[in-house]
Amino acid sequence: MVKFKELNLEGEKEKKSGSEAEKKHKSETEKTKCLIIGSGPAGYTAAIYAARANLNPILYEGMQPGGQLTTTTDVENFPGYPEGVSGTQMMEDMKKQAERFGTDIRFGEATGADLSKSPYKITFDEEKVIEADTVIIATGATAKYLGLESEQKFKGSGVSACALCDGFFYKGKDVAVVGGGDTAAEEALYLSGICSKVYLIIRKDHMRASKVLQESVLNTKNIEILFEHSTKEITGDEVVTGAVLLNSKGEEVKIEIDGFFVAIGHKPNSDVFKEYLETDKSGYIITEPGTPKTKIKGVFACGDVMDPRYRQAVTAAATGCMAALDAERYLGTRKF
Repeated sequence: MVKFKELNLEGEKEKKSGSEAEKKHKSETEKTKCLIIGSGPAGYTAAIYAARANLNPILYEGMQPGGQLTTTTDVENFPGYPEGVSGTQMMEDMKKQAERFGTDIRFGEATGADLSKSPYKITFDEEKVIEADTVIIATGATAKYLGLESEQKFKGSGVSACALCDGFFYKGKDVAVVGGGDTAAEEALYLSGICSKVYLIIRKDHMRASKVLQESVLNTKNIEILFEHSTKEITGDEVVTGAVLLNSKGEEVKIEIDGFFVAIGHKPNSDVFKEYLETDKSGYIITEPGTPKTKIKGVFACGDVMDPRYRQAVTAAATGCMAALDAERYLGTRKF
């Protein structure tokens, strides 16, 4: 009996020792020439270019591999896909291309950063530390939603946060846009040229958009503004067919629509880097005009995390290319 306990104790010691060794392995620092954080069009394009330049990049995908495009259905405005492609498939194609050239792609989220000096240290999942000579930040931005259960239900089936991406699918149909700022006004105007009718749902009794945009919206015949209305529910079976609104008196107002566009803003995923990098009031990383260069040499930002204006897959991919090229040039001129 005593021997059994002793043997069991030894087993426990071995188990504990193994666990500590595993923990130590996970927490040990790893070094790389080029670290890419994010896996949307910007991140994967940066990886393709960096890998082809023999930088042996490591790419961490983040909590949403493939980024925002994986929440859309069909993408019809990206060059090279004449018949269109699902956002998920396009991101999978980019991932395979990056892997083909040797990119080390891993699942994990950046939870800490030390950009005070080179090599820069990025912590993933609060335990794995990567030391990198260059860092390419491609963490994207997250669209803000209303928080309705029905909104989540119809994402990709009538609910969208990008009129430029998905508006074409509602050609000749009735749609609604939620929001009162510049983005909502711009999306409503864009959709008015495609759709039969556009409802602009504004919670307040006024628009926050610029005067020029307000005038354009007010003078567009097929845009109907619903001031002091909020969305209670989006309705439909397989796809969106309508919405239930509440007016200022708390009365229900039902509208028949085929598409519901949320335009209440985006939140760039830049919090981890704010201590070291300049951001605008919304959190978008500020770069040198026309480049992905941040104020720290060797650290670059590309895609939606630094682009509050265009937010398109093709523009994100372009800035990813620029970031990788600039990273290669930086490494080529630096003496280690």
